[in-house]
Amino acid sequence: MAAVRRIRELARSSLPRAVGERLPAAPPQEVGELLADERFRQAVAEQAASQGRDASDVMKEVEGYLHEMSAAHDDRASQGWARMGEWFLRAYDVLVDEDDMHQLRRLDRTHSLALAFSHRSYLDGMVIPNALMARRFSPTYTFGGANLNLPLIGSVASRTGVIFIRRATQEIPVYRLALRSYIRQMVTNRRNLAWSIEGGRTRTGKLRPPVHGILKYLTDTVQGDGDDGAPDVQVVPLSVVYDQLHEVALMTDEARGARKTPEDWRWLVRFARLQRNRLGRAYLTVGEPFSLKERMDDLAAEGVTGHQAVERIALDISHRLNRATPVTVTAIVSLALLGADRALTVDEVLDTVEPLATYIEARHWPVAGAADLRDRSTIRRALAELSRSSVLTAYDQGTEPVWKIGDDQHLVAAFYRNTVIHILVERAIGELALLTVSELGPDAELPEGGELQVGWEEAKRMRDLLKFEFFFPARAGFEEDLRAELELLVGEDAGLDEHGAMTAGRARELLVTARPHLAHLVLRPFLDAYLVLADRLADRGDGPVDEDDLLADALAVGQQWALQRRVASAESISLELFRTALALARHRGLLEGAEGIGTAREAFAAELRDSVRRVDIIGEIAADAMPTQVPQPRRQEPV
Repeated sequence: MAAVRRIRELARSSLPRAVGERLPAAPPQEVGELLADERFRQAVAEQAASQGRDASDVMKEVEGYLHEMSAAHDDRASQGWARMGEWFLRAYDVLVDEDDMHQLRRLDRTHSLALAFSHRSYLDGMVIPNALMARRFSPTYTFGGANLNLPLIGSVASRTGVIFIRRATQEIPVYRLALRSYIRQMVTNRRNLAWSIEGGRTRTGKLRPPVHGILKYLTDTVQGDGDDGAPDVQVVPLSVVYDQLHEVALMTDEARGARKTPEDWRWLVRFARLQRNRLGRAYLTVGEPFSLKERMDDLAAEGVTGHQAVERIALDISHRLNRATPVTVTAIVSLALLGADRALTVDEVLDTVEPLATYIEARHWPVAGAADLRDRSTIRRALAELSRSSVLTAYDQGTEPVWKIGDDQHLVAAFYRNTVIHILVERAIGELALLTVSELGPDAELPEGGELQVGWEEAKRMRDLLKFEFFFPARAGFEEDLRAELELLVGEDAGLDEHGAMTAGRARELLVTARPHLAHLVLRPFLDAYLVLADRLADRGDGPVDEDDLLADALAVGQQWALQRRVASAESISLELFRTALALARHRGLLEGAEGIGTAREAFAAELRDSVRRVDIIGEIAADAMPTQVPQPRRQEPV
């Protein structure tokens, strides 16, 4: 009850003193301006005509939607909301890059900011507004799901700039007209807008594919139907990452098939109570801003317009978000323990982390809080914090303490590892490319370009296999990035012999001596999950597929395979990963029943079995290279 009382006290302190002040006498500025705008009224009339409806009826409907989504900034409400945010964030110290914030504030003085943030927690909606308000930014209007518009709390939030919007609007064209027009008016008035480019919280720890709705309305606004005087916005990627999160356990339960808890007052109280326990730090970092209008013009010059341009910009934002996301100690420790899948001492964790730290330094990736990944006390502190939250279990009754992933905690640990996984994927693919070259026999038929071309083709195949899971640059950029990775992996000569060619023996030598080995740590969980789904899909032969039934089958059989150790880790048994595998199968046309489709489904499963085999070989090479001889999980080959 204490949490309930505290939430209501903070909320009521934020509301106007008189009930009559709950709603302004006049509509919020943007609503009033729209209703008086002749161009807007013409758009409403055209919408009414397209639906064969009376224009006055459609206008009333539009007015209702505008009042539903409209927001304002009330000083008293904003101050109360900030206090509530501080109370909800009591589990964390929030660290902000002040230099980046100073540069961003200078941009705020002259531009409307479109703040596209990563979304790992409901707390993001408190971290970002509080940080901006404390540094005296222009008021920011944040888009949130209508499911969070709870009684009392919703009334306060809408007076602090929260714009509650509906998610499923395909069948409500009048609502979409109202939202598009409202966003245009906000940008015209040079408001700052914030929204999650993912459209919702990640369930895996890494960025979800971007959604395009709000971004599409922003691009429409800055294009202005060819009007050179159309307003511009500066798009600013904002990354929020946490040492740990209380809500991850609930999200991983959903990944195992549990139903999502609806957002209501009981949910809010439970969420508030969870924040009583300290969980470390939250880190807010700023990505590289860019002018939306200039980016649209550049794409148009390349012949990229319309929806394709919006997609390109959304991917660009996602890349910038990944680049802005720092490496946390929690992520690196989770990576080490998930890879071993057994209890490790502090020294063994340090032995695993050291080559990763060297690689991160070589890539110039930022480390959260400027932590030293090689520091013994830093690693021990992370182990202790993960143990307190039950992600790890500790045993200290022997000669020295050891830590391992707790029972049913693999998905939680994977969530934390996945916050850093984007910086490791291309290196992991490079290892598989080298392995492919190393397996070429003396009589192998080689394409033009020889052994090197074989390696490039393998890298591109893996990129295509994982393109629904990770954000890859365009093919030219991918090859450039991979060459940079190979230079770090094998040196500037890329392993070429005196004739400028890569040989199988040289590829094997380079792979064995490389540090660190990442393919088994990074790719195996995803490929194992894909293999489970592909196996169940192939079992259906040429028959039609019910997608929900296929996912349920994959979840059940995946749990069996985890018990049999036919997959390396229980983290692969996740509906989120199975859904991505399903998207890949759909993209390849494997879900429609047809004569002969069963052969293609079998080929899909065979491709994944071979990919898993290659990753396992990398794991064996890594185990042989470890000074402490950390054994890799033994896998029973699928029958």
